[in-house]
Parts: sequence; structure tokens; C-alpha cells
Amino acid sequence: MQLEVGSILEGKVTGIKKFGAFVALPEGKTGMVHISEVSNEFIQDLAAVLTEGQTVKVKVINIAPDGKIALSIKRTLPPPPRGERQGGQRQGGGQRSGAPRGRGQRADTGRVWQPKPQAPQGDMSFEDMMARWKTRSEENNADLKRATEGRRGGYSRRR
Repeated sequence: MQLEVGSILEGKVTGIKKFGAFVALPEGKTGMVHISEVSNEFIQDLAAVLTEGQTVKVKVINIAPDGKIALSIKRTLPPPPRGERQGGQRQGGGQRSGAPRGRGQRADTGRVWQPKPQAPQGDMSFEDMMARWKTRSEENNADLKRATEGRRGGYSRRR
């Protein structure tokens, strides 16, 4: 039987590493199942899910020109239920905009940004107004820094 992308086979787990499991296939070939292709759930430790010698059903997802075979266990499983949360409702009212989300964009949560309420101006001295402006400015800078540092990886990446 010739191995083809998309074929579903049974194989035996021959080795487990942090990044994936090696599976012996028919005709003496070996493929690898990456840890992200084992289950629809997040897996911290692959050894907790698979054991050496275990027979598994796998799907061939790629055959590289150098002969490496990429396999998937989760693609042989039924798809997980979609969008169910506690109470059967999706967050944000269960509606999504028709536009696809790109990198760095968040799902529509239904929340709208609101400015902080202004304190009454009254009879404030110039020094009081400057102190309030300075406080707001520092808060805004801290918010901006927190947002940009999170995208760049924080202080640990700075030199």
C-alpha cells in the first residue's frame, strides 16, 4: 500500500518526545505526530496521553521531499463542539462580524471604550490643573506602554 496524504492508517507509538510522538507505519516506515496534532484539547505532557507500544489511528497530513512523514491523530477524531460556553451562550452575545480577524485583533466582546469621567473643574488653581493633567498623562503613558510592551515581549527583549 502506497502512503498518500489524506490516508488513514493504524500504527504503533515507538517513541515519545516533548514535541511529539513517533509512530511505526506499515511497510516499515515511521512518521511523527506533533504534539499539536494529538488532541483537540491542550496537552502539556504528551506522555500523559500516549504510551509507547500503544496502537493509534493516524492521518497522513504531509510527506516531505526528504521522506519525513507528518501525521495527525486529532484529524481522525470527530470535531469538537463549536462555540459552547457555560449556559450555552457564546461570549459577546454569540454574534460575530463578517470580517475575518487578523493577527493582533480581538473578538468582538460587545464592550465599548468609554473615557474616564471628568472631575468638576470649579475654581481650580493653575497648579491643580497642571497636577491633574500630569496624572492623566502618566496614566495614559502607562496604558500605552503596557499595550505595546505586551506585543513586543516586554522588558526581557530589550537591550
